[in-house]
Amino acid sequence: MTATAASTASTTPAATRVLVLNSGSSSVKYQLLDMRDGTRLAVGLVERIGEQTSRLVHTAPAGPNAGTRERTDPVPDHGAALKAMGEELAQDGLGLDSPELAAIGHRVVHGGQRFTAPTVVDDEVLAEIERLVPVAPLHNPANITGIRTARALRPDLPQVAVFDTAFHTTMPEHAARYAIDTGTADTYRIRRYGFHGTSHAYVSRRAAELLGRSPEDVNVIVLHLGNGASASAVAGGRCVDTSMGLTPLEGLVMGTRSGDLDPAVIFHLGRVAEMSLDEIDALLNKRSGLIGLCGDNDMREIRRRIGEGDRAALLAFEIYVHRLRKYIGAYYAVLGRVDAVVFTAGVGENAAEVREAAIAGLEELGLVLDAELNAVRSGEPRLVSPAHARVAVAVVPTDEELEIARQTFALIGNTTIGNTPTGEFHA
Repeated sequence: MTATAASTASTTPAATRVLVLNSGSSSVKYQLLDMRDGTRLAVGLVERIGEQTSRLVHTAPAGPNAGTRERTDPVPDHGAALKAMGEELAQDGLGLDSPELAAIGHRVVHGGQRFTAPTVVDDEVLAEIERLVPVAPLHNPANITGIRTARALRPDLPQVAVFDTAFHTTMPEHAARYAIDTGTADTYRIRRYGFHGTSHAYVSRRAAELLGRSPEDVNVIVLHLGNGASASAVAGGRCVDTSMGLTPLEGLVMGTRSGDLDPAVIFHLGRVAEMSLDEIDALLNKRSGLIGLCGDNDMREIRRRIGEGDRAALLAFEIYVHRLRKYIGAYYAVLGRVDAVVFTAGVGENAAEVREAAIAGLEELGLVLDAELNAVRSGEPRLVSPAHARVAVAVVPTDEELEIARQTFALIGNTTIGNTPTGEFHA
């Protein structure tokens, strides 16, 4: 190597940053992280893409431009959205052309059975994600648009797809299969895939750390309770069951989704109410759950109404908690031994009353809360059970963006462009 080349190599900064993109049909959420310590360098959202009322909100947590900026010029498409994002990053000295940018990690909702790990995107991978659109029509098309746009913007940079479903691909067949004709199920890819996988992976691992043990030695029930909600049974770091199924509609009571339901309700609504499939779909996904039961899907508002004696709000809360307790008991049976029940996401992290109600009466299973610990508000992982409890109850704030960034960076490491590794892709 010449002296000039050696000097250039020594002054070129290491590629340690990962840009995480979560592309929706009319929005793009993004975060730029430094993987040396997980620091967030920038956080932003472009929303109402394709409308005249588009808005970009960009936050730089530190540096000379620290603070939040907003722009409201029209953003016609995802290409314009990423360009606007790049301009904001460049204003903070974090441009997309920086040699410190190692990769772009994309949240992809559905990876089917084929993608069991984060995967570097090439034409074949993108085509397979497209083939999964029939089982994820609301999410995968937007994720694909984000990937295509980012590839066009930085064709030299590894684009990594991190799949919501990947963590759940370790479920045994007896947990993943529905009891329907196998030929029909296989032809139309009907099985239980599960979702929120990056959250369940992150939280179960952090819970093991909180207990001072290796993930391989711990059995955990994770309750991801946001507007969307799901439970998982994690044995030794591997998911063995989860509440969501073919779609995110199955399982727990959610903000606007029904969760578990007798399938014959759909036939009844079609025959007796003469509702179309689209109308039933909208009912179960958008006008059910908490909002269907009491008109609110904000747990804070529901608790306020309960305090004022609102019986509809109380019934909605009781139905919500009853479903939670059923899944805790079911997954206790699936795992055989449980080391921790862990609450996460917006409701799980912040609604002490939900945690209290879900655990109440489960003392025979070794589950008990410490009222004072449960009442503490904190952004840190913490135990809310007393020291003598046989099974720990914990609150672990989720961080899906950090998990996507970590999986992305672990896959590509510090390899040079053009020597791109691949993840697991089963044809």
